[in-house]
Amino acid sequence: MPNSSNLFTAINNGGPVVYILAFCSIISITIIIERMIYYSRLSKVKRQQFMTAIRNHIEKKDVKKATALCDHTSAPFAKVVKAGLLLHDRNERLISQAMEREIVVETIRLERFISVSATIGSTAIYIGLLGTVLGIMRAFHDISLNGVGGINVIIGGISQSLIATAAGLMVALPALISYNYFVRRIDLFVVDMELSSSELIDIFDG
Repeated sequence: MPNSSNLFTAINNGGPVVYILAFCSIISITIIIERMIYYSRLSKVKRQQFMTAIRNHIEKKDVKKATALCDHTSAPFAKVVKAGLLLHDRNERLISQAMEREIVVETIRLERFISVSATIGSTAIYIGLLGTVLGIMRAFHDISLNGVGGINVIIGGISQSLIATAAGLMVALPALISYNYFVRRIDLFVVDMELSSSELIDIFDG
């Protein structure tokens, strides 16, 4: 297991490209942690239980309690349901439009930052490849300066190229995996919002 001094030496030997990748990695990890915490907080309440409580309040003609329940629930579908409850005395078309707009708003909030993860994931490999090319160029440059001198002449350039390649992969893979995971989580949130919207309309119609 490499210690911190060996890690710093490896980063330093990888050339300037590795510093760029290290910066991208910090951004990517920060986004991953922030989004994981955010999605976890929004997933604490199950949609079925929430909608059952909303139905009970509406059947008792207590829209205020239903709205208060939405205010105390952090899930995106609660915001959608609240948008519909605020227009409970209007026609179905207006209620549906209000909830559709809220779904769009909540989806934008859910997608916040994840495009950065996608960008880092798709570009980190190419940044690492740039470091690989620069390392090989350094190796040829060392050969031209020193002539034939065995492996010691090119070891610096080869080391730089390999470190840059590895760094690019190490940054890209977590970013891409997390992006695909976040997209899946967002899809589930959207499904819950759409089902809640449809169910609220059914409750009003019932």
